[in-house]
Amino acid sequence: MRTLDYSPLYRSIVGFDRLANMIDSASKSDPSAGFPPYNIEQLGENDYRIELAVAGFGEDDLSVEVQENVLTVSGRKDTKSEEDGPNYLYRGIAERAFERRFHLADHVVVDNAELKHGLLAVTLRREIPESAKPLRIAIGQSGGKSRKVIEGGKSKAA
Repeated sequence: MRTLDYSPLYRSIVGFDRLANMIDSASKSDPSAGFPPYNIEQLGENDYRIELAVAGFGEDDLSVEVQENVLTVSGRKDTKSEEDGPNYLYRGIAERAFERRFHLADHVVVDNAELKHGLLAVTLRREIPESAKPLRIAIGQSGGKSRKVIEGGKSKAA
């Protein structure tokens, strides 16, 4: 296993602490990172969907939460005793507990979550506030016109 040292990056970046932490956490391997499998799809310029394969889980077994730009999807089945449950000859459907985290960009909000045919679809939308959108500044020409200077509520030409 190869590890990378990101400390030189930390010395030269200011204000990107969250990005540095994301790079650092992404570089660490997580043994449960493969479950459940998922897809991330871009539906439009500002619309996204995350689909997770959660066969065997019902709506009551799943939790979708957003906190500080981190979407957390977790699943936990109620544990049944071996005596009450079915007698499996082979058990290939994984119903183990899981927690999957997705780091969201600024201004990305969760629209809805829907469970259908064993797939949990979480729809996301980027809502850029007016204050963060580009602002077009009109370029005016003074053309020798006089400026108005307002002093004490009276205006006079400069």
